[in-house]
Amino acid sequence: MGDHETTGNRATMLAVIEQVKVDYARFPKEQSYQLYAKDVYFKDPMNEFRGVDQYRRMIGFIQKWFDNIQLELHGVEQSQTNTFTTRWTLHFTAPPPWQPRISIPGWSELQLNKEGLICSHIDYWNCSRWDVFKQLFKRAL
Repeated sequence: MGDHETTGNRATMLAVIEQVKVDYARFPKEQSYQLYAKDVYFKDPMNEFRGVDQYRRMIGFIQKWFDNIQLELHGVEQSQTNTFTTRWTLHFTAPPPWQPRISIPGWSELQLNKEGLICSHIDYWNCSRWDVFKQLFKRAL
């Protein structure tokens, strides 16, 4: 029975990873919110909250206020039975007046619960919030 459970968990993990790859490719549109537990814990350098509804609102905010959004996936690693890490760079164009292009390199640690849903999503940036803020003042050449 233990082997079957491990195989099932592995299949679930692989399926979630494949869907997350699809979501990154079309981010922020048509995200698979059903992959997330209702009380998912989310944290990044700017936000910290619980709940898939709040997560959906945050993605909606990004979609409303920023243009030319691209979430470039560099790789995915499974670190534990129920945890995987994505490495990425988020690119977007900030609102007027001069619409600077912003790039934020980072990684995410996503953890699945026993039901195979993402229960924790923590984003880390490879730069400081100040480094991101300074990009707002660069003009396009």
